Amino acid sequence: MSMFCFQCQEAAKGTGCSVVGVCGKQETTANLQDLLVYVVKGLAVVAEDAAAKGQLESNVGLFISQALFATITNANFDDARIVALIKEAIAKRDGLKLATGFSSSLDCVNWNGPEADYSAKAASVGILSLANEDVRSLRELLVYGLKGMAAYADHAAMLGYQKTEIYEYMVGALASTTKDLTVDEMIGQVMKCGEVAVTTMALLDEANTTAYGNPEITEVNLGVRNNPGILISGHDLKDMEELLKQTAGTGVDVYTHSEMLPAHYYPAFKKYDHFVGNYGNAWWEQDKEFASFNGPILMTTNCITPVKDAYKDRFFTTGMAGWPGCPHIEAPADGGAKDFSAVIAKAKTCAAPVELEQGTIVGGFAHAQVMALADKVIDAVKSGAVKRFVVMAGCDGRHKERSYFTEVAEALPQDSIILTAGCAKYRYNKLNLGDIGGIPRVLDAGQCNDSYSLAYIALKLKEVFELEDINDLPISYDIAWYEQKAVVVLLALLYLGVKHIRLGPSLPAFLSPNVAKVLVENFDIKPIGEVEADVAAIVAGN
Repeated sequence: MSMFCFQCQEAAKGTGCSVVGVCGKQETTANLQDLLVYVVKGLAVVAEDAAAKGQLESNVGLFISQALFATITNANFDDARIVALIKEAIAKRDGLKLATGFSSSLDCVNWNGPEADYSAKAASVGILSLANEDVRSLRELLVYGLKGMAAYADHAAMLGYQKTEIYEYMVGALASTTKDLTVDEMIGQVMKCGEVAVTTMALLDEANTTAYGNPEITEVNLGVRNNPGILISGHDLKDMEELLKQTAGTGVDVYTHSEMLPAHYYPAFKKYDHFVGNYGNAWWEQDKEFASFNGPILMTTNCITPVKDAYKDRFFTTGMAGWPGCPHIEAPADGGAKDFSAVIAKAKTCAAPVELEQGTIVGGFAHAQVMALADKVIDAVKSGAVKRFVVMAGCDGRHKERSYFTEVAEALPQDSIILTAGCAKYRYNKLNLGDIGGIPRVLDAGQCNDSYSLAYIALKLKEVFELEDINDLPISYDIAWYEQKAVVVLLALLYLGVKHIRLGPSLPAFLSPNVAKVLVENFDIKPIGEVEADVAAIVAGN
């Protein structure tokens, strides 16, 4: 077996990719990412000791977040940049050891082989190096939750928002995966991950809304203009802000793609008249849509699919994203603005986008906007006009089975409202599902990064209706997942006590039968089933 990866929903045969990733990740990249996680665990062990002595600096926590972020699904395929992160992790680890006088016999704390040994070392420290499948499952569940948390922490940090307790938790949790813990202790770490995930998502929400205002109800254009354009994808709003500033007055338009769609909901971005609209659909359709866009694509985070020759010469990455052979725009060391002039210059040589569709879609229903409509929503519930909310958040993906979510949206009765966030919305956000007394039947809170809004709304409704248990609300959860940010959102929901979650299109391959059994017995997590039966159960609150 040349590689093994089972961190995403598309794991081959439902067990794991062992030759090449379904995502396009090659053996060398998969192994280097395993090695990066391994040396970052060593850094975490040393950092945990430093934190206990009051000597942990925030730049170590931020680096750990960024290193983990680089290993999430569809983020970074560039081996050279992953090697650079491995070397930096080792340097930070060894520097911290020297500064604190820390010593340990753990290999991950001491390994410092030459680059020529990276492949061999990766093979010996990969996922399957741990034989006990239940311990492996719990450790990987925790690591994948930490990867998702790392992405949210990094986005908040880019806007100047960091919390020491988040970094200290991440350090301790990573270090725990090098220790012989009991099953109960490992489960405790997983649940703690959900707790800190809520804190991290709240921090990111604060960062985004402080910088750009609270999202508001917005009609987003789906058509194109005749100017050359730049298509920005991913999730990083700071990159969006800098791109809009630098393209102002250049004659180049800016369009969002996939998870960048919710940028249109923020008041701060509405002052840019060259911010035209959204182009295309979810991430997995990018090969066709990037080709027809004609202009340059700026990928700020995941999700990248294998870059095609039709647009490779105009594909740029930034942040923790990367693709070999494509230019990467680094953040300056002094913390100033990134320089997107190369992207803008490329745009000026390109034709205008080929139009894919016309019309508009409506979004912007994050927690502040929904709370502004609270009286209307509460009256609708009390009158019986709204009988159920269905949280259909999460990720989209290529599997044909994901048509399930479109069919559920179409089959839900007219007295139900869908709450969504993440690219899962592309399965139904362009359907004509109507409204209930002026309340749209699809309320889009934003990116997967904005999933905090859905939890916030549920908790506020629990208060309003004076309920003891969040599960007594008329809310059902039918979640689509794909990668590790969805994993940490799931852990956050479990920490908040949410039960009876349907999860699909398949349960995670990294859950061993015993670990899956624990989740089912404690939280009634269940796989999605047939549309008709699931809709009936959802309507009944089961």
